[in-house]
Amino acid sequence: MKKILLSIFTVILPIIAFAQDLEIEGLVSNPSTSINDGSIKITVKGGVEPFTYRWSNQSTPLNSNRAMGLTEGVPYTVLVTDAVGNSKTAVFTVKSDAITEVFNGTMTPAVSALGAVLFWDPFAAIGVYDPVVYADSKQIGIPDWNNRVDNKYTLVKWLKKDGEKISTNEPIAVIKDDLGEEITVKSTGKGTLKQLTAEGKVIYNSDNAQHVIEQGAHFFAEVKYYEPIVLTHPNGDPLTKPISFIVIWLVFGALFFTIRMGFINIRGFKHAIDLARGKYDDPDAPGQVTHFQALATAVSGTVGLGNIAGVAVAVSLGGAGATFWMIVCGLLGMSTKFVECTLGVKYRDILPDGRVFGGPMNYLRYGLEKRNMKGMGKVLAGMFAVLAVGASFGGGNMFQANQSFEQLAGQFPMLEGHGFYFGIVTAILVGVVIIGGISSIAKVTGKVVPIMASIYIVAALAVIIMNIQNIGPAFSAIYDGAFSPSALKGGVIGVLVVGFQRAAFSNEAGVGSAAIAHSTAKTNNPPSEGFVALLEPFIDTVVVCTLTALVLIFTGMHEVEGLVGAQLTSDAFGSQISWFPYVLALAVFLFAFSTMISWSYYGMRAWTYLFGKSKKIEFIYKMLFLVFVVIGASVSLGAVLDFSDMMILAMSFPNIIGLYIMSGEVKGDLAQYIKKLKSNQLYKKIAVK
Repeated sequence: MKKILLSIFTVILPIIAFAQDLEIEGLVSNPSTSINDGSIKITVKGGVEPFTYRWSNQSTPLNSNRAMGLTEGVPYTVLVTDAVGNSKTAVFTVKSDAITEVFNGTMTPAVSALGAVLFWDPFAAIGVYDPVVYADSKQIGIPDWNNRVDNKYTLVKWLKKDGEKISTNEPIAVIKDDLGEEITVKSTGKGTLKQLTAEGKVIYNSDNAQHVIEQGAHFFAEVKYYEPIVLTHPNGDPLTKPISFIVIWLVFGALFFTIRMGFINIRGFKHAIDLARGKYDDPDAPGQVTHFQALATAVSGTVGLGNIAGVAVAVSLGGAGATFWMIVCGLLGMSTKFVECTLGVKYRDILPDGRVFGGPMNYLRYGLEKRNMKGMGKVLAGMFAVLAVGASFGGGNMFQANQSFEQLAGQFPMLEGHGFYFGIVTAILVGVVIIGGISSIAKVTGKVVPIMASIYIVAALAVIIMNIQNIGPAFSAIYDGAFSPSALKGGVIGVLVVGFQRAAFSNEAGVGSAAIAHSTAKTNNPPSEGFVALLEPFIDTVVVCTLTALVLIFTGMHEVEGLVGAQLTSDAFGSQISWFPYVLALAVFLFAFSTMISWSYYGMRAWTYLFGKSKKIEFIYKMLFLVFVVIGASVSLGAVLDFSDMMILAMSFPNIIGLYIMSGEVKGDLAQYIKKLKSNQLYKKIAVK
């Protein structure tokens, strides 16, 4: 016995001694001047193989000693653990060579810091729920299946009984395709087998519309785990579905204002349509643009890439069910728009030369000053203005120029590599419009928005009609996905959050930007513009976002893996209308163009609040804005754009605080307005017979 123990000890001791001496060497490379393409490859000396590599970069698998797609100038850690549990940590940084890499790397920590605030989960922080995603089962489907498969699969024979315990990689069934080729399917997990399809039955048929649309139609078995397991990122970090603070902030505000204003989003809808049609347009009322032009300007600032790319991401992450929650959030957001745009008109300042200065900067400062909160009003107004200027240069400008160029270059290869010239042309087009001020902007958006929206809506309806036979399965997928989604989608809460987040980010209800445009409307009654404004979330989210989602679902593209954003939407349209991706690329440019000219006005008004109202100050801002158009189209600034994009969301913090405080005032103004409306005291055009 002693000899056996001595032999074991003799074998193990060197291994342990050897394993304790881990040395990590790294090969760091920066192959180009493009951002986020750095790589780190490590070599481990000592220890006992196999090793696991836990990178701080979540997209790098545990079994990979090489991390790619890294941000230059940002430190990355890797924890190496050997077979006997010894570990060592190393830190590496990819050196920044180009100025764009320096900017990107410098801004990345700022993005993380701002993101930590915006996307902080207060419910998880106080222990209300666990945001970690668990799975109690894993579904088994047709091997190498994707949504574009044009085939029919039948279950030939079960190799394991229903309820039988199985192990990973154990053969469980034989299936065959339409050509008669048999495939032995192995288990992808360890647990208890649950059969979902009977022998001889069809698993998936590409000619069956319900199969194409239904999420997970290609699954025919399920492995029930012995106990729930934590789903993880490739690097081993737990996968979470947090309820972001910014989403709570926007959605709770929308719900509050909906109740506070007596469901004005529903009962005021018809009157809003009448106002937008010009039925109550008073040509002698103070202001610069009509109700419709103000609406078109504000809509052009929200209807854009988020409706095309953002919705595709939301449906990919949250499934078809996210569509339902997008609609709900869009309807609630209508009330927030009513409140902020009513205040935008009420507290606007009209100069002798006719220029209008309005928006959250005004009502936060002067509305709170009226309530003996002068200091607080100044702070909130100043904070909003700074955020709005930053957002206008980034999310409202560079991001739009960058993404529209990429989309056009993807469809028209001759543009590839000519971002600078594209930026110059775009800047000239934008400059021609914005130099003329809000009147010029309103005239352009009043024509561009209806055209681009009509093209997109007609095309979406055409795709839906071409697949009208899928209407039952499509709406079934939306309902089932909204109320009984899989754990992979984060459950009901996860899907709800994805849907709410997309809608809130898209229509910008609560952000306050639209109040700047609506404050220029010709009206003597502030609530009238609030009514017009509530149409924005309806157009942006309930109509355009929903149509995008329906196109993805009706064509079955919401189940496609490997494609995201605008490309997924483009492929969904292209699957039915071969030439439409070209039209969509042009539509993306128009969406981006209209967003840029609207945000130029938002940013300029915030700029003049900070630096003065002279025309010279306005001109300086406009020139800076045009320079950023060229920069945005020419280079990819990564974290810089991410940060400025987050600034749009951050604008909602000072804005909604003010809206809460002044909601009673708006409610009183609404009551007076309704009284005038019912007693025919409002200006109304005489109908010509």
